[in-house]
Amino acid sequence: MGTKRHFRVWRGDDSGGDIQDYDVEVNDGEVVLDIIHRLQATQTPDLACRWNCKAGKCGSCSMEINGMPRLGCMTRMSTFEETETVTITPLRTFPVIRDLVTDVSFNYEKARETPAFAPPVGVAPGEYRMQQVDVERSQEFRKCIECFLCQNTCHVVRDHDENKPAFSGPRYFIRAAELDMHPLDDREDRKEYAQAKQGLGYCNITKCCTEVCPEHIKITDNAIIPMKERVVDRRYDPLVWLGRKIFRRDQLDEPAYTPAPAHSAGSSVPSVHTEGTPFTSGRRGEGAPVRDDGRMDVAELALPTQGGPSPFGDQEFPLPPGHLNYDPPAHD
Repeated sequence: MGTKRHFRVWRGDDSGGDIQDYDVEVNDGEVVLDIIHRLQATQTPDLACRWNCKAGKCGSCSMEINGMPRLGCMTRMSTFEETETVTITPLRTFPVIRDLVTDVSFNYEKARETPAFAPPVGVAPGEYRMQQVDVERSQEFRKCIECFLCQNTCHVVRDHDENKPAFSGPRYFIRAAELDMHPLDDREDRKEYAQAKQGLGYCNITKCCTEVCPEHIKITDNAIIPMKERVVDRRYDPLVWLGRKIFRRDQLDEPAYTPAPAHSAGSSVPSVHTEGTPFTSGRRGEGAPVRDDGRMDVAELALPTQGGPSPFGDQEFPLPPGHLNYDPPAHD
């Protein structure tokens, strides 16, 4: 049997609204999203709430619970005292559509403004080669589920609506940092673009975005602060300042990437020229070992015990060699 708990939920739309009180049964192991579903099923069928996966991976059920931006599906009721009133409100930074649903199109507008990955000239899809260390450097930022809790809690847009046109927010600072770290990204002005167009200078690194991130991405320490440091290197480093006094503008603004020549016989991937490029994380592209037939070796990881039952029917794990759709390398 569950226990009766007291909840306060904001109800309304873009014309206005108010907090309403509800007493709802709570069972062991439930999360806030379960309570919202129970409210919809038993008391308020017109309660609007956005959700999808209920596994903390889609970012849809973003809301504010007792004033803290959280995911409804990842906030367990066991974290609150039994006598504590749980207050659920929509994200405050974005316009309310209805009840707990807000209009987050601001974030998609900023996403469209962010320059996309620019592959090197002469390197086709499928020919990109990266060192594993370069993959790991930006892997953390690709964990973002776009729940926009960081955007909601950032006081630059939360408390100052006039900043929105000039400020992209922490979600897109980590996107800029990820691409700036990418060794095959052909744009060398990610830092300057973040400063001039995305409003990087508005951020005063209070780390509130890092605090609310459900994926525990260190947004401030690993993305924003390093980007700020690289901007400072380019703009305020005395040696760079002296170089700008000595050299002509056309020499300073010379593109860091030099297109590689066309493929030569026996070469699978053209090299990426990054020598002499100041303040860049670029490196030469390296091809993976390729067999005579032009394919790469793929090693199968065979475990001593089979996994659980497959949701796709009767399957064996690991698959027998005759059922593999690739040619495993021969073992020595």
